[in-house]
Amino acid sequence: MSVLQPNPNGPQSCSSKIFKGTSFSSEESQKIKKCFKKIYLKKGDILLRTNETVKHQYYVLDGCLRTYFIDKTGREHTLQFAINDWWISDYTAYFNSEKAILNIECIQNATLCEISKTDLDSLFKQIPQLETFFRKKLESAFSGFQKRILASLSQSAAQRYVSFISSYPNIEQSIKNYHIASYLGITTESLSRIRKELAQH
Repeated sequence: MSVLQPNPNGPQSCSSKIFKGTSFSSEESQKIKKCFKKIYLKKGDILLRTNETVKHQYYVLDGCLRTYFIDKTGREHTLQFAINDWWISDYTAYFNSEKAILNIECIQNATLCEISKTDLDSLFKQIPQLETFFRKKLESAFSGFQKRILASLSQSAAQRYVSFISSYPNIEQSIKNYHIASYLGITTESLSRIRKELAQH
């Protein structure tokens, strides 16, 4: 994994960005700040590979990443795109101390905030307010994944595409068509057809 050099005039610190609007004491803020590490990735970097140990989760300050699964036939299935203000990891492996079943690819140069599960669990014990913050984030993420599962079961491909555009505005110009198609569970040919049909309405 290649790493870009930090930009001194780049994004603000991890903790000030992630917890904007949340108040902590000076001592708490320092504890939180010490546990986050800022990392810089180039387009094409693989942040996580299948069968690797998952010890961290990541907050996206800028850029774009995707999580994907490769089935036995070699076909890719994109589960998530992560853009500014989103979190990303292989959460099944992260929460259950298992090996990764997903891959995470950087598809735009990205700046991430990394925190280990060990450090986060320690912070939860010291700062109850922090645990509440992450619980609410987890609840929102669970709700989002459930809605996506229901959409994949009940919506047409065109409806799923419209929902995708709503969830990830302005992302189409920055990612490849096969990434979008794999996220929607369709072929790139079907994606082109859907776009043409929608453009005619």
